Amino acid sequence: MHKLTESILDKFSMDYLRNQVLKNAYGNDDTVIAGLDPRVLLVWYLFFGLVPWFLNDLVILLGLFIFVALTTRAAKIAPLVLFLFCLGVFSQTGYLLIAALFFGGDASTVAPLLVMTLKVAVVSLASITVFSGLDPDRLANGMLWFGCPDQLSFSISFAYRILPVLMEEFQNILLSYRLRGNPPAKKTFPGKIRYLFYQIKLIIQAFYPLMLNTAKRSRTTVEALEIKGYRYALKNPTVKKMKLAMLKVTRNDGIFAAVSIVWTVLCVLVSAVSPL
Repeated sequence: MHKLTESILDKFSMDYLRNQVLKNAYGNDDTVIAGLDPRVLLVWYLFFGLVPWFLNDLVILLGLFIFVALTTRAAKIAPLVLFLFCLGVFSQTGYLLIAALFFGGDASTVAPLLVMTLKVAVVSLASITVFSGLDPDRLANGMLWFGCPDQLSFSISFAYRILPVLMEEFQNILLSYRLRGNPPAKKTFPGKIRYLFYQIKLIIQAFYPLMLNTAKRSRTTVEALEIKGYRYALKNPTVKKMKLAMLKVTRNDGIFAAVSIVWTVLCVLVSAVSPL
């Protein structure tokens, strides 16, 4: 029990959280999903992010869930993100399944709840797969190719790039609080619980200074962008053509799209012959 509590507390350290977030955003460049064209991934996400909401067939949703689970595994998602995914799905719809079974519900009660849970799970896993396999530049270029506003695509790319800076600033604020604070002893089990709540309290208190420090840096960032010709580059067609020159649909993109289409068609065919 002692080793278990120490392991759980270690997982809640700021270094672990930062490494997991940065790994999911920047550490998946060597995966199969990361090697695909961003335009193909965005079209794929439009299908798996929208179509499941209009489906009520349990067999089709289960088949789509298995497929996006396989793509999530291929994308090598960070364990923290998967944990948050499971927690989010359970907090939204999963607990209703347990409640329905516990209070005497039958298959007619569980089936609609399971359909809703699968919808949320498919869309969530598709989102995790796509946005963990796209770095800031590729994501912005893919959106730019589809005609999204220049400032919108740049804002998304900039938000990805500023993430490490925010994490570093957040850690510095936490360290300053710890230097001035007096943490509770964590030798006993109640002490470990108090120390965990102490860590959560510091994280909450550090949020407001983080926003202030980020606002202070915004003026410097805007001035640096203007000096480098940010507004002119966004409107110049030559610059846009150079940015989009790296986009290229390869054989792997065709295989990925074909597998997705074939899997979806098989799910529909299985649903047609299934008694469910």
